[in-house]
Amino acid sequence: MGIVLGGLFFIFRLITFFAFRPPGISFTDCIPAFILGIQYDLRWVSIFLLPIILFSYQRSFSPFYSAGNKRFWTWYLAVASFLLFLFFIADLVSFSYNRTRLDAGAMNFVEDPGISLNMIWQTYPLIWILIGLAAAVICFKWALNKSHWQVINLTDGKAIAHRKPPFVITAIIMALLIYGKVDNKPLKWKDAFALKDSFKTYLALNPLQNFFSTMRLRKPVVNEKGARESFRIMANFLQFPSNAPFGFQRTVAPYATGIESKPNIVLVICESYSMYKSSMSGNKLDATPYFDSLSQKGIFFERCFTPHFSTARGLFAIITGIPDVQLFKFSTRNPDALDQRTIINDFTDYSKHYFLGGNPEFNNFEGLLKNIDSLQLHTEATIHAPRLNVWGVSDKDLFLTANKVFKEQQRPFFAIVQTSDNHRPYTIPETDSDFVKKSITNEELAANGFESLNEYNAFRYADYCIQQFIEAARKEAYFHNTIFVFIGDHGVAGNATSVYPMPWTSQRLSDEHVPFLIYAPYLVNPQLRKETVSQIDVLPTIAGLVQRPYTNSTLGRDLLNPAKKGNIAFITNTAGKIGIVNDQFYYVKNLEFSEEDLVPLDTTARYTAPELSVIRKKMGELARAYYLTAQYLLVNNK
Repeated sequence: MGIVLGGLFFIFRLITFFAFRPPGISFTDCIPAFILGIQYDLRWVSIFLLPIILFSYQRSFSPFYSAGNKRFWTWYLAVASFLLFLFFIADLVSFSYNRTRLDAGAMNFVEDPGISLNMIWQTYPLIWILIGLAAAVICFKWALNKSHWQVINLTDGKAIAHRKPPFVITAIIMALLIYGKVDNKPLKWKDAFALKDSFKTYLALNPLQNFFSTMRLRKPVVNEKGARESFRIMANFLQFPSNAPFGFQRTVAPYATGIESKPNIVLVICESYSMYKSSMSGNKLDATPYFDSLSQKGIFFERCFTPHFSTARGLFAIITGIPDVQLFKFSTRNPDALDQRTIINDFTDYSKHYFLGGNPEFNNFEGLLKNIDSLQLHTEATIHAPRLNVWGVSDKDLFLTANKVFKEQQRPFFAIVQTSDNHRPYTIPETDSDFVKKSITNEELAANGFESLNEYNAFRYADYCIQQFIEAARKEAYFHNTIFVFIGDHGVAGNATSVYPMPWTSQRLSDEHVPFLIYAPYLVNPQLRKETVSQIDVLPTIAGLVQRPYTNSTLGRDLLNPAKKGNIAFITNTAGKIGIVNDQFYYVKNLEFSEEDLVPLDTTARYTAPELSVIRKKMGELARAYYLTAQYLLVNNK
């Protein structure tokens, strides 16, 4: 039985390797990951089988003692195999979407079971998956029964001799396998990160090991002492006065060049808008030609990074100016982090609107949005358009509804439009007959970072919807006095090697790299900005364009302030790592142990070892200070 379970784990790991391995990684490269993975697998095989060994020490509990015992232990193993197969399937779904093992972050979606199940239903062949799961468990149970009777037949139906020493020896061996090592330190979840490659790490980890090990990290942590100790570093980065007391609230005076016409603000948060998949990156498949044309007529930041992956975290970072540094639980789901100050409220004489094609209760978007004063919600419950899929109405209908609302406004408005179609199940309305799908070979798709033709055409459809919106807006009076801001909520892991250096793929910077565009052809002059910036800088930058004072109490900065110093973005992820990206390097550190790495992003630059040591030290100090400060501000930005 142990051999069967171990074989299933190994086959599953082989499937993961061949289905998801990134370019440039061979089977030989991953041998250490497979070896470590076998250690994790033997632990879980032993966990499943040890209860049988321990109970069978008493002959009356043995599977071979009675028919009742046989039925009980057969059902025990059948249920265990069901849970095992269920984890395998959930893990493959997780890996297919965000290239990570199933972890405790999945509990975020369990808290929205209706929407999450609908998304799975509309995206994956759930009926066939369930049929396959049931068939696998039935076959497994049949095999267990058959093997049981084979043992009985081999003994001619006689009672099997019950000797206790083999049970003791087997139990000791299994206990050692659960411990995982032969030294004084047990095998730990974090040992996989010593492989120093995200794919190899996830390949090594057993999905059960990863899920249960990360459950303890769902509890929010606030280290005020650490934040206070780090304040000088953060104060220097944020360019506070040298004698500034601990605290982050500051009033920012308007610039003389600020726009005095009280421009409308339309902030579009684009679902899964990976920079490397876009035309702006130079991607040969040219999925976003219209957005590319807008970027040439506005202020375009080509190196913007989100602090984390996921829509809920992106919305949180934009509205609050704080990275969501809770590793396995969204801050929108943390009651202590929901009460937040936002710069949007400084637009006191503006009407405020939020547009979402679906349900704002998903991941508790609505709880976060309640921080915006007098906000008017326009969602699937109020938008008069057909529901496209689990995410509600199409982005085109969402944009055109927003345009109708905007043209009826009698005073300036600040609006957030949050798209969702560029997401599984990648549905494109048949009624949009003027949108023509393209056919691209699988080889071309893979070479340019797309996992499927459906994903590619959905990305193109997102561009089509933006075009429909802007062209409709051009016909309205409000267009001339409106600042349109577009930013991705997060990127998507994948092969970015066709347009960016290897660290975008190997270090998974593609997860967070998104376009950031300020488009206002009658109000701002075009600029191509090449410096590294962060998603949390969006609201301070918008506020800085307008002739009005505002209060900033977080870590976001006005990117157009000519006095700004330091081009960086803070990144964290669910692998338990934090990092800082700047124009030359990506510094990354594991929170669980002392591993750190300094990855060059500019492959043409040359540095001496002492220079690299100084850079690593400074970036490491800033990364730690940023992380501790963000933890503190999550519950102290009132």
